[in-house]
Amino acid sequence: MKLTKSIVAITLMATALTAFAQDDIKNTEFNPLTTGVTSLSITPDARGASMGDLGAATEADVNSQFWNPSKYAFAYSRAGVSLSYTPWLRKIVNDIYLANLAGYYKIGGSDNQAVSASLRYFSLGEVMATDGEGATVSTINPFEMAVDAGYSRKLSEKFAMGVTLRFVYSDLGFTSMNTGEQQTSATAFAADISGYYTTFPVIGRNECQWALGFNLSNIGSKVSFNKGNDPAYLPANLKLGTAFTFPLADYNNLTLAVDANRMLVPAKPRPEQFDDNLAYDDALQEWKDKSSISGIFDSFKDDFFKRITYSVGAEYAYNQQFFLRGGYYYESKFAGNRQYFGLGAGFSLNVIKIDASYMIATAQNSPLDQTLRFTLSFDMDGIKDLFGRN
Repeated sequence: MKLTKSIVAITLMATALTAFAQDDIKNTEFNPLTTGVTSLSITPDARGASMGDLGAATEADVNSQFWNPSKYAFAYSRAGVSLSYTPWLRKIVNDIYLANLAGYYKIGGSDNQAVSASLRYFSLGEVMATDGEGATVSTINPFEMAVDAGYSRKLSEKFAMGVTLRFVYSDLGFTSMNTGEQQTSATAFAADISGYYTTFPVIGRNECQWALGFNLSNIGSKVSFNKGNDPAYLPANLKLGTAFTFPLADYNNLTLAVDANRMLVPAKPRPEQFDDNLAYDDALQEWKDKSSISGIFDSFKDDFFKRITYSVGAEYAYNQQFFLRGGYYYESKFAGNRQYFGLGAGFSLNVIKIDASYMIATAQNSPLDQTLRFTLSFDMDGIKDLFGRN
């Protein structure tokens, strides 16, 4: 049995977050990280995407669950819900997408703690299975999903921390008509630990805001496909960021932000790195047998600075109702060569906020070029005031 769209739905799933390498890179030097459930690394919301895929230290919003859940403790509204939609790899196919539902609620009477949750669903479209003669015998609809819940709390007036627990499910399974071998689904559990510090310095006559944030995410078990014969690491990641907001004039604010990310996954051995097959097989088996925690520590030995990605972004806000955003994302050509600009805008009323973003890739032939994202957010305080219930 053949899967006529497998190069798009399954093979591309492993490489969708990697742009194509330049011709001048040696084959032994180009070695992007291999993980399972790569959809966990895809930015779900339009605001963060339009600023170059950043959000570790920007002001709290409904989608902080992905970037830094500890920010919820500093959210101004008591509760919020958002729905985001991203058509993925739209230059290649038209039925792969990411949908994300997120929300939070401030608990207690002291306004210093919050609970949050999110549900993400990544559909790889419809994949047709054919026999040896090319006739369609069945179709499958592979997908990946993750559901998580978090808790954040202020430990002081300026600092908060958060923890998130996550359940991950990946269903890429099918049964081969030739061998009868079944590719089963896989599950995993993970956790995030995050922190957020914010202060309000006065520069001249203007009160500004400066923030620092970190998020250690997807620390957990491996996912095992093919009955455990093909284990894969979750895309564990360390995100560090800072943001500075200052007023330009009455009702006009500008935020500048920078994020740095380092994947905490050991690089998979490649045959080109070894002189003989035996040495490669031993290294590959060692990589498969390594625990996820050991893999985190070993990841620091592997081209430390080449594995760091950088995001730089800005957001202009008028009266907290109209927003213009832009940013740039950079990854080394040796680690994946993802390089692109993000652009976007948003409009907010008392109850509803609409955000959109557009990606422009600078790397040649990138499948991520022209990616669109849309986010619809609801402010529960605004809804409450709208109906006059205080």
